[in-house]
Amino acid sequence: MSESYVSKSAPPGGASLDETRPARRRFLGAAASGVAGAAALTVPMISVAQSPVVLKMQGAWGAKDIFNEMAEEYVKRVNEMSGGRLRIDYLLAGAVVKPFEVMDATSKGVLDACHSVPVYWYGKSKVASLFGSGPINGCDAPQTLAWIYRGGGLELYQELLKKINLDVVGYFVMPMPTQPLGWFKKPVGSAADMKGLKYRTVGLAADLMQEMGLKVTQLPGGEIIPAMDRGVIEAFEFNNPTSDRRFGAQDVAKNYMMGSFHQAMEFFEIAFNKKKHDALPKEQQAILRYAAEAASSSNWWTAMDNYSRDLEELTSKDKVNVIRTPKSIFQEQLKAWDTVTKRLSDEDPFFKKVVDSQRAWSKRVAKYMFLNEADYLLGYEHIHGKIGGLS
Repeated sequence: MSESYVSKSAPPGGASLDETRPARRRFLGAAASGVAGAAALTVPMISVAQSPVVLKMQGAWGAKDIFNEMAEEYVKRVNEMSGGRLRIDYLLAGAVVKPFEVMDATSKGVLDACHSVPVYWYGKSKVASLFGSGPINGCDAPQTLAWIYRGGGLELYQELLKKINLDVVGYFVMPMPTQPLGWFKKPVGSAADMKGLKYRTVGLAADLMQEMGLKVTQLPGGEIIPAMDRGVIEAFEFNNPTSDRRFGAQDVAKNYMMGSFHQAMEFFEIAFNKKKHDALPKEQQAILRYAAEAASSSNWWTAMDNYSRDLEELTSKDKVNVIRTPKSIFQEQLKAWDTVTKRLSDEDPFFKKVVDSQRAWSKRVAKYMFLNEADYLLGYEHIHGKIGGLS
């Protein structure tokens, strides 16, 4: 029966037909939507994978150097934390530019990032070395790294970058142990023995050693052994027993002088092209930042394991004469630092500003540490016996 013949009177005990039609339409519409929704749930979801942001990072280290492993510890943490949204591709030294050129290349966008040390771009400003290895002021590397992140050092670093037009964002990681005085054909017993030596170092350490009468050449790590073979240098320092042993220091010299003020602390600098960095989402910027903190700890653990083992093998397997640097050389280094620091502070007010900030920090922080630290040497010698060669 057609709808036109249906009575519009109310059915017994209910609403009129006109009143029921909208409700019926709503019900049918809802049912249809429900069926469509259920059907949609049975259709396989097609995921469109988003391509990761890829950053090309070059290190300043030779292929066998443990510093490459430390750089890769940082890269591994970034890549795993980012969940596939961000990836760093790490390149060895020389893949795109030379080791001393990685900062410039990063600033210009030739590289997206670099893993290096500030003393490698010290030629742009001697202040750069203050963020890696500068005049001794009583603080060790962990305390100085704390100055960078809690004592105003990072802000001063950013101010320096602006002054010399380096378009990067930088993080500091790995408070390095004191670097040995280095490798010598003959052991040196005093500062006088070092005068006139053709010696390799970098950064402000070059100014220090020149003040002490050495003839200094600044070279990246990969060029040191060839320079020794050719007689370009007669003695050198690089960084630590593992790096030194891996590139063959023990094959060109047998006297390893341990301890020095020339580079009593240093850090890696992980720098990113600023435009590239700032274009990343905030959470990816955070990954880059916090992965640096995580890698800093991991790098230290890796260093302690390897440096100590390689020092043992330098003596036992390679027959290297490991000698503690005489205290008289430390004293002469301090005198030379006084001269160098005053000269550079007089020449550059910003150099003085950074040194003053470091000294204000060290006066408080180092004092606390010296008053509080246990006598670890006493504890060591109680268990293991005396260490030969210590004054």
